[in-house]
Amino acid sequence: MTGVDTLGFAGAVVTLPDQFTEALAAASTVDLGTVSGAAIANIAVCGMGGSGISGDVLAAACSHDLAVPVTVLKQYRVPRFVGPGTLFFAMSYSGGTEETLEATAAALEAGAQVVAVTSGGEMARLAAKAGAPVIGCPPGFMPRAALGHLATPLFVVCQRVGLLPGGVAAVEAAAAQAARRREACRPEVQGPPNPARELARRIGRTFPLVWGTGALGAVAAYRWKADVNENAKAPAFWNAFPELDHNEICAFGQHGDVTRQVVTLVELRHDHEHPQLGRRVAATRAIVEETVASVLEVRAEGEGRLAQLVDLMYLGDWVSVYLALDAGVDPGPIDAIARLKDELAG
Repeated sequence: MTGVDTLGFAGAVVTLPDQFTEALAAASTVDLGTVSGAAIANIAVCGMGGSGISGDVLAAACSHDLAVPVTVLKQYRVPRFVGPGTLFFAMSYSGGTEETLEATAAALEAGAQVVAVTSGGEMARLAAKAGAPVIGCPPGFMPRAALGHLATPLFVVCQRVGLLPGGVAAVEAAAAQAARRREACRPEVQGPPNPARELARRIGRTFPLVWGTGALGAVAAYRWKADVNENAKAPAFWNAFPELDHNEICAFGQHGDVTRQVVTLVELRHDHEHPQLGRRVAATRAIVEETVASVLEVRAEGEGRLAQLVDLMYLGDWVSVYLALDAGVDPGPIDAIARLKDELAG
């Protein structure tokens, strides 16, 4: 592996399968107090960035199993429906995310059943003061490298309050698949070609345009985009079938002489697609493939919706690491975000 990794980001990525296992134990023993599934009419997951995507994972992976709707909030304000019938997950790895803190305070005032997932800070203090359960994450991670610690509590709590039978089993299947993917993608792997390294090589200096299928593919595609942004410090773009066939498909044609030099299309596929989506992917590729540098297809592995979603996301984590290191970019620091926070705090 070339390049520099001053914060040990690649080492943090390696830990994902173990995070699921550790978080299962932590979330299974926390006292949930008065949180009651019988009174829950909806679920809201509030968080930003690497913390907030855990809500997207829950909504996409469990849409076929949860009997109540899930709303993911990435903002300061909470909708009017948030109240005593809301199971409100306050997600802030750092414990200091201003948007999430403000929204959580409003949710508590509205009487929502709040569960905080955090490594500490003001979020832990706010929740504890209100008597809300706090599920702790171990410190020392970058939020974007702590998916297992952040997402797992959502599945465990939903199962514990009777909303999601099989939530724990889904996490266990995801952990097992992540372990298999790790063994294929980690830097020291020998033997068969490393799929993440090969994808990064083929993307090279082009901008990845990541298209996913359905709800699972949409979350995975967004994760790939965010990974490339934060880790490789490069532009990337995402969209999802079938929505992109009603707008973005029209963007390719007149500028083909440019896009075929700078854009690589990455298609994220999985086993839980609507039957019509496969036909859409093939037909769309036939229309746009001459206007991009290349088309790369990635297929998920694993048992169940969560396992396949995690598999696609984790592969994207590794691809972004190799893109960074191959370009001599340090994947850990996110100086632009730090600068923005300083500006807003001033």
